[in-house]
Amino acid sequence: MKITHKLSAGFIFCAGLWAYSAAVVQAAAEVPKTAFVHLFEWHWSDIATECEDFLGPKGFAAVQISPPQKSIDNAAWWSRYQPVSYQFDSRSGNREQFKDMVQRCNAAGVSIYLDAVINHMAAWNRSFPDVPYSTEDFHNCRDNIDYSNRWQVQNCDLVGLNDLKTESEYVRQKIADYMNDAISMGVAGFRIDAAKHIPATDIAAIKSKLHTLADGNPPYIFQEVIGASGEPVQPSEYTDNGGVTEFNFARTIGSAFKNGKINTLKSLNQWSGWLPSDKAVVFVTNHDDERGNAGNELTYKDQGNLYMLGHVFMLAYPYGYPKIMSGYKFNSSDDAPPSAGVHSGNACDFNGGDWVCTHEWRGVGNMVAFRNYTAAQWKVTNWWDNGSNQIAFGRGGLGFVVINRADSGTLTHTFSTGMPEGDYCNIIDGDFDSTAKTCSGETIHVDGQGNAQFSVGYQGAAAIHVGASLGGIVIPPVTGPEPEKAVRSTAMCYYDQSAGFTTPYLYYWKPVPASAMSSVAWPGVAMEKNGDFYCYDPAAEVTSVNVIFSDQGASQTEDLSASSGSCYLNGAWKSLSDCGFSLTDEPDDPQASENTRVCYDNAQNFSSPYLYFWNVAAASAVNTVAWPGVAMSADGNSYCYDFGTELSSLNVIFSDNGSGQTADLSAFSPDLCYLNGSWQDLSLCINQ
Repeated sequence: MKITHKLSAGFIFCAGLWAYSAAVVQAAAEVPKTAFVHLFEWHWSDIATECEDFLGPKGFAAVQISPPQKSIDNAAWWSRYQPVSYQFDSRSGNREQFKDMVQRCNAAGVSIYLDAVINHMAAWNRSFPDVPYSTEDFHNCRDNIDYSNRWQVQNCDLVGLNDLKTESEYVRQKIADYMNDAISMGVAGFRIDAAKHIPATDIAAIKSKLHTLADGNPPYIFQEVIGASGEPVQPSEYTDNGGVTEFNFARTIGSAFKNGKINTLKSLNQWSGWLPSDKAVVFVTNHDDERGNAGNELTYKDQGNLYMLGHVFMLAYPYGYPKIMSGYKFNSSDDAPPSAGVHSGNACDFNGGDWVCTHEWRGVGNMVAFRNYTAAQWKVTNWWDNGSNQIAFGRGGLGFVVINRADSGTLTHTFSTGMPEGDYCNIIDGDFDSTAKTCSGETIHVDGQGNAQFSVGYQGAAAIHVGASLGGIVIPPVTGPEPEKAVRSTAMCYYDQSAGFTTPYLYYWKPVPASAMSSVAWPGVAMEKNGDFYCYDPAAEVTSVNVIFSDQGASQTEDLSASSGSCYLNGAWKSLSDCGFSLTDEPDDPQASENTRVCYDNAQNFSSPYLYFWNVAAASAVNTVAWPGVAMSADGNSYCYDFGTELSSLNVIFSDNGSGQTADLSAFSPDLCYLNGSWQDLSLCINQ
């Protein structure tokens, strides 16, 4: 699990508390970039201009572009998803135009995410000499896919498209070569199209072949996986590879805004079954769904202002990495894009053109800055609703939004915003000039108690944030939780102000390596209080593990992914040091630490010493283990296992990963060193 979520080259999104200095407050460049746009079917030259003129100045992180490779000759949009080679040659432009776009966008501070079609090639005869691919590079199942059958989902042709044999080393390398070519031109990330139809392990293998970016970081990856209840392939399988599309978000907010009761959206970031926030890519709609599969999703064709309000909510609510859809008007789902681009002969819809430039709508484009400036407080505060279709909420004193989805009537109310006193630009109504500190529209006054009056018309919204203050950027004092003592780098810690757990427990499964953490029954293990935090130290390096924090099994978090050195702070993962912990390889109390370990001199020369234990008496509960137990770590001339709690007595067997083994042994503290066939003081093993 990455502790920080990389959103674009050069910008890191830490969804937690920021430590602001006077210099940081004045440096707008330090504000993270937390949203991106899909410029669907835009020409490369138009995207470059848009990066320079709008996206960069507005604080967008990135642009998702349409597939750039050579595809079948057909006017319909879906032809871009039928590649015939990996040459950069499409109706959006050629290779040189592509490279120029990437360089210009990067210079404007906007990354490029390439839509990578790597599951399949076009619906041809399984021969693509330009790659080259031939029959042996494809699966041979051409049946209609039964989505209840995992093998068919990931091995049969998707609507007739030739399904690549992604388990093949040759195919993997060809795909990686294509993606590395893009990286060499400055591409910072990739959307993996139809990822559900590629085993997650195959994507991981391809990802392992990718080059790093110019800044030394890996490219950002997010994968298109459409989740459906009861199906064998689920989005959660893909989170180890990077971000994953969370279709639940679009369906849920679309239903609420179309059918009413948007107040039910208050706690959607805590709903079970959804992807973790730091892995979820969210959207109001996408290029596929708006063309006939929308169902309850909002689209630009919806009557009134609902589509815009959906975007306001998405950009205000602290969940996921939001993507804004900007495409073009269509009547038929197969309609081709306009032949001329936004900046090359045509125009955006609000200027009489054929392109639906959702990202440039004032109520959408300005909310990107709202999200950027409020990212430091990744939580909902000061929630208010009328029990139905009028809601308002804050972001920890950094911003406040009001949404009136009602079909009639003005919402006039004085809200407790939690924000510093001052005058703020209502960024839905007007544009804020950061140089002149002026607002082209309505201003909202927040008094000394953090209260402000809003008057919002039906199907309207209002929003203020600290980056659009007429008195300059105002950052309220932020005091975060503090640890009490140092921890080891193997620890995992937790603090969530909004959850209010009284007895935090950690439940975990699928640790890597498996030997690092013994199996545990729900609700898991009690966490040790450390200042304002609660911590658990498995005493072994864990590269990844699935976890749930709960209030001793009662209210709980979503399924999360963690690793050693992780700190879950107010709904976002950070490093232990970012949470204020000092790290040490030595425990606070050396004697207490010695009595947490069992050591073995390995007189039988086991190649893989394991410890199996039962009847453990200790200061805190120790989970039972299945045979052969847990792997022991080399410590000088001995092998040791640290239980992380003070031991009194226990029964043990040492074995060679379950084969050759000692007799059943009984140990009593402090004689926890099995040396020369007898139990001796632990220091004799540790200090060898």
